[in-house]
Amino acid sequence: MFSLVIPVFNEEKLINELISRTIAAIEAFTPDYEVIFVDDGSVDSSIQLILSQREKNKKIKLLTLSRNFGHQAAFTAGLEYSTGDIVGMMDGDLQDPPELLEAMYRKLLDEDLEIVSGKRTGRKGNKRRNLASRLFHSVFRNIGELKNIENYGNFSMMKRIAVDALLSMKEKVRYLPGLRSMIGFRQGYVEYVRDDRLKGRPKMTFTNLFRLAGDAIFSFSRFPIRICLILGTAGTLIFMGAGIWVIISKVTGIAIPGWSSTLLSLYFLGSIQLVFLGILGEYIYRNYKESQNRPIFFVRKFYDDAEGK
Repeated sequence: MFSLVIPVFNEEKLINELISRTIAAIEAFTPDYEVIFVDDGSVDSSIQLILSQREKNKKIKLLTLSRNFGHQAAFTAGLEYSTGDIVGMMDGDLQDPPELLEAMYRKLLDEDLEIVSGKRTGRKGNKRRNLASRLFHSVFRNIGELKNIENYGNFSMMKRIAVDALLSMKEKVRYLPGLRSMIGFRQGYVEYVRDDRLKGRPKMTFTNLFRLAGDAIFSFSRFPIRICLILGTAGTLIFMGAGIWVIISKVTGIAIPGWSSTLLSLYFLGSIQLVFLGILGEYIYRNYKESQNRPIFFVRKFYDDAEGK
């Protein structure tokens, strides 16, 4: 059986086309499937439209969360409720083409892989957003401890053993592409050009992109802490050199009164300390979130055949 998890948040403008294209793509390679839409706190008519489509096809299921918990939490909820031997993950804005699912499915089985990811070779749409995404992947490739995940997103397909391994990791601050890479197994990829959003406004704002990038970097890299050591060492050497220059300038009588004690210590060391505190604060915040041990999401209702709803 094949399960496909699709989070949605206020996607009423494209729900019907999303469902029609997705169902047609899945039925091209298997008749035994379920499509689990995870409503992440929508306030438009997304739920009603999905339920209307469910009246025509009971293989369409809907998992509604109690509020908006975020993209990664919504994917996690859908994975936990999926029952398929093979499980796919796909965004609900049609930027990930459903027609690629068959190629991923065939590759997973024909090459005896456990995970197949969609690898973006190009992007259509907003140039600034695409530039920001490329910049993040470039930075993460160089400083992250996980290799070979550049230009991989949520779009993927996994066998049940990989899904169970992914779900066994319970951290609250989640970056699923990184976790998917970390669990190992035999992995492959299918290349594609990521489409522009079909309709509506992007839900992943620049603020959300920046937050997700922070989660990825702080969760899978020691570079932020390491850069504190590098900057601290460099600052110490610079300060020692500046101190020697101050002594020489005082001996030769060219020193500006008050300059050495005020500017050198206040601005330089103060700014370095603020950088360190900010980086340490990011790690402390994430440790605090983990220590709270709160659930990643709360389910409001699950519409499936088992409940006859």
